[in-house]
Amino acid sequence: MPNLKLDKIDLRILSELQADGRMTNVELSRRVGISAPPCLRRVKALEDSGLIERYHAQVNARDLGFEVQVFAMVGLHNQAESDLSAFENLAREWPLVRECHMLNGEIDFILKCTAPDLSTFQRFLTEDLTSAENVASVKTSLVIRCAKDVPGIPFELLEERVS
Repeated sequence: MPNLKLDKIDLRILSELQADGRMTNVELSRRVGISAPPCLRRVKALEDSGLIERYHAQVNARDLGFEVQVFAMVGLHNQAESDLSAFENLAREWPLVRECHMLNGEIDFILKCTAPDLSTFQRFLTEDLTSAENVASVKTSLVIRCAKDVPGIPFELLEERVS
């Protein structure tokens, strides 16, 4: 964590912006209980420190025609750092891969993939993923439905630790 001492107001700012990054500074300052100028200075400090990395819109993938979501568990032949980095670089290039996480255990990586249809995902699976250098195995699980999808972190746990 950066060298920035956080207080309860900073945490409320982060929590509010995590929930709605489009609100105005005036609305944010009202929600956290301080005036607009110091609120803006705090937001800028949080951005400069790297605690706020970016702002984005969460779009409805299904309404845009992306009906298929798949988790792909990938095992590699070799786990040397250069091989792990090479796979991560490949995953960054694949548009269908929305998240790539290196894991500890039997699986080396889990990929969250989004595709418009099953044939598009299948083409990616056979032409790109399973044929990629150093890929030993791929196991996939098709998402049937999502019961919870909450981005960010649970600020309510942090607020208990900050005085």
